[in-house]
Amino acid sequence: MKKVFLLLLVCLFQLNLFAQNGLQKIEFINFSQVNVTDAFWKPKIDKVATKTLAACIYQTEVATPRLRNFERVARNKGEQHEGIFYDDSDVFKALEAMAYSLKTHPNAEMEKKCDEWIDKIAAAQQPDGYLNTWYTLKGLQDRYTDMSMHEDYNAGHMIEAAVAYFNATGKRKFLDVCIKWADHFDALFGPGKRHWVTGHQELELALVKLYKTTKNEKYLKLADWLLSERGKRLAKGYTWTDWKDTAYAQDVLPVKEQTQITGHAVRAMYMYTGAADVAAQTGDIDYMRAMKKVWEDVVYRNMYITGGIGSAGSNEGFSNDYDLPNEQAYCETCASVGMVFWNQRMNALTGDAMYMDVLERSLYNGALDGLSLTGDRFFYGNPLASRGQHQRREWFGTACCPANIARMVASLGDYIYAKSNDGIYVNLFVGSNTSIQLPKTKVDVKMETNYPWEGKVKVTLNVTKTQKFKLFLRIPSWVEDNSNTGNLYSIANKTGNIAALVVNKKPVPYKNENGYVVIEREWKSGDEVLWILPMETKVVMAKDSVKQNNSRIAIQRGPIVYCVEGADNNNKAWNIVLPPNTKFETIDYKIMDEPVKALTAEVPVVLVAEDGLSIRTEKRKIIAIPYYTWANRGKNEMQVWLPTTIKDVKINY
Repeated sequence: MKKVFLLLLVCLFQLNLFAQNGLQKIEFINFSQVNVTDAFWKPKIDKVATKTLAACIYQTEVATPRLRNFERVARNKGEQHEGIFYDDSDVFKALEAMAYSLKTHPNAEMEKKCDEWIDKIAAAQQPDGYLNTWYTLKGLQDRYTDMSMHEDYNAGHMIEAAVAYFNATGKRKFLDVCIKWADHFDALFGPGKRHWVTGHQELELALVKLYKTTKNEKYLKLADWLLSERGKRLAKGYTWTDWKDTAYAQDVLPVKEQTQITGHAVRAMYMYTGAADVAAQTGDIDYMRAMKKVWEDVVYRNMYITGGIGSAGSNEGFSNDYDLPNEQAYCETCASVGMVFWNQRMNALTGDAMYMDVLERSLYNGALDGLSLTGDRFFYGNPLASRGQHQRREWFGTACCPANIARMVASLGDYIYAKSNDGIYVNLFVGSNTSIQLPKTKVDVKMETNYPWEGKVKVTLNVTKTQKFKLFLRIPSWVEDNSNTGNLYSIANKTGNIAALVVNKKPVPYKNENGYVVIEREWKSGDEVLWILPMETKVVMAKDSVKQNNSRIAIQRGPIVYCVEGADNNNKAWNIVLPPNTKFETIDYKIMDEPVKALTAEVPVVLVAEDGLSIRTEKRKIIAIPYYTWANRGKNEMQVWLPTTIKDVKINY
């Protein structure tokens, strides 16, 4: 009884903190409780469960030494480590994706494979809890001597995988391995112990997941402490080798004082996701204040139209504000996945739809582009222009992206619905169904749509008893003015069309709050909400500060960013002129087996004479395809941002 009373006091204290700090308490519905039936996403989730995970498994245990390193540690016969010091993390990310897939696609053989891997991982754990194949095989005397060597990063992905597998199967073996490691790490580092700055952030968010699973508060405190270590410049006792400067790993200022995005994009995304997770548990408003400022710096000055981030290959991250080259764009797939993670957390803390707008942009464009239509080829970087030198690959030496995009797609249901004490949020328009428990009633939700190709969304509600609550429907920023990008990109051809909303075929009163349409009424079983979004083709312009896109425009329809690819346009994409007043026709089209909506228009095309000395132009019909589908038919020219005048065409034939 005493424990229950204390737990109640803690809950009341947390709610009071959130109320005082203006933070929302919005809870996303876990993907395991969401059945995705969507015509767009379900085939991709199915393909990840088969093709993508098959590729990850083959590369992890056959084609590369990643899993064999764990076996070598367990044998303890003086064998050498093969591969890179962070390869352990790829094993863990693949396991996490496999765990998610088991929840939506139960498979006895896949579960058996997971158990085999987990046995090998557990056998490699040291008696004190330490687990890292690089240092165990090369010399345990050097462990924890170099913060850039990813020991904690690897362990963070291990924890995420173990939590996912425990949630999927109820089996504790892997979770207990991680608890032993976390206790070992906590005994060495923390207040009054050794200092430590995570070289590649990831452990922070993983520890919050471990805290939520075990209810052991020391893991939450450890995550908070790790964040607090950054920016102190405590050089004594600190060693790192791959930090080109402290900005590279976001270590210039304490997290709560940061206002600008710097350095390695993926490290930043994982760190701010971890900070949001800690803030969600503690109500610490200082994290939120800092993240809002950094988010604005990312989205208003450093984000591509695809939602990709990290323009520079030199640091796999950020350079200068508005420096957004197209052909040289880095835009790592993992960074776009990180944008999905971070923006979900920001939405949960604030209840503001602008974060889901950015999540959607990254999800449908920058992240999804990292996965081939066949499910077994990948992009590490995602450029916005190509002269034909880019191609998708089976695997990479640094192979973080394949398993990362796999785990995100497999858990897509995490981002669709959310709830608060007063209502239900519909954040992504994905055909699906779920059951959501509100304080006074359980609500069965069914969503039907052909989004992103069509704008009609039907939501049917069934309740255990008639009850008054709010239904929040996100108003996508592309319906209005793309304000979520801080005018970094603006729509050139606004039509003035707006979304339509009816309940049971009748107009209803509603409010606009934080980017949502809010319907508050007494709901009864069978109530049907029809939300119709104007799916129009729009021409987008970049801010003048983005010099690379001066006199160029891009095309967007709904959440989908388009490109032109040589495969659809006489093998050329760099000779096309797109006047701002171009009229597009939407057509049904296929890229391999992927049904899409393509766009066609008659526009000027620059042609070079046979002698190569003169050019001419003529009107030709071009085809634009969704950006995420390019480079699936071999090496191709491609452009997202197209010149508006002939003089701006840059061809080299």
